[in-house]
Amino acid sequence: MRIVIQRVSEADVSIGGTVRGSIQQGILILLGIEHDDTREDADWLVQKVDQLRIFSDEEGKMNISVHEVKDGAFLVISQFTLHASTKKGNRPSYIRAARPEQAIPLYEYFIERLRETSGLKVECGEFGADMKVRLINDGPVTILMDSKNKE
Repeated sequence: MRIVIQRVSEADVSIGGTVRGSIQQGILILLGIEHDDTREDADWLVQKVDQLRIFSDEEGKMNISVHEVKDGAFLVISQFTLHASTKKGNRPSYIRAARPEQAIPLYEYFIERLRETSGLKVECGEFGADMKVRLINDGPVTILMDSKNKE
């Protein structure tokens, strides 16, 4: 399971011109699920992102978590293209991305666990939908995490 997180001052996702989810200050999570991912992968990532200290303290150091910022929240967007392989040719292959019948339950589980673990507002897009994501990356701060490469 792979995520790209971005510290945002605001973000929203629209489907068909209608805003589906929006947050102010918080973390935007792009979530990609591979065919061999499990609930354990989701649990590890939820724990990490929930406690990640990427917001600035009074001295300007990234030292506080989303829990310590005013109205901190999460916005989760499914993103199968995070598992694109560009090794051969010019057209990405998505063979490692999980099929919807496996990915949807894990996507929903990730959101549910993030809500339970964080206790914060967690907004989301819609799996498989054509979504428009708008954000203001604060910093910019963008971090990649992969449950198969726990660095």
